[in-house]
Amino acid sequence: MIRLARGDDLPRLQDIERAAGEAFRALGMDRIADDEPFTVDELSAYLAGARAWVFVDGLDFPVAYLLADVVDGNVHVEQVSVHPEQAHQGLGRELLHAARVWARGHGMQQQTLSTFRDVPWNAPYYRRLGFKELDAASWGPELSRLMQHEAELGLTRWPRVAMHRPVVPPQ
Repeated sequence: MIRLARGDDLPRLQDIERAAGEAFRALGMDRIADDEPFTVDELSAYLAGARAWVFVDGLDFPVAYLLADVVDGNVHVEQVSVHPEQAHQGLGRELLHAARVWARGHGMQQQTLSTFRDVPWNAPYYRRLGFKELDAASWGPELSRLMQHEAELGLTRWPRVAMHRPVVPPQ
């Protein structure tokens, strides 16, 4: 089941992020694995904006989550993480769909994200879900700033891409 995140979920979201990040070690991306998750204060801003969703188990315990921003008038997936014990069950796909439905209800046209181009559970996964790469010439000003910020953080040490898909699936 998917629901909006609550304040008491926030420490669990941090735990999910840390656990999910461990998979990057196998690719030699220890810096990514070691990156600290958002702080409780940062996560609280997503709660306040009703832009944080959790996938919960039968006991209402979060096992995956998605955070969304509005970037250039589109819903932008800031973070989607699934606890490794729950991986490969479609939870990320369901969370992406929930954000897409939210965006449709808010009159948005596109769902965007930035991700690692060559990490199997990043860009190749999103391509399978219908996302396409956006070339830099088509980035809006906010997405351009976001991609520049990622470069300043050193994330482009590994190739990154911006991707998008329509909020309303093609018929």
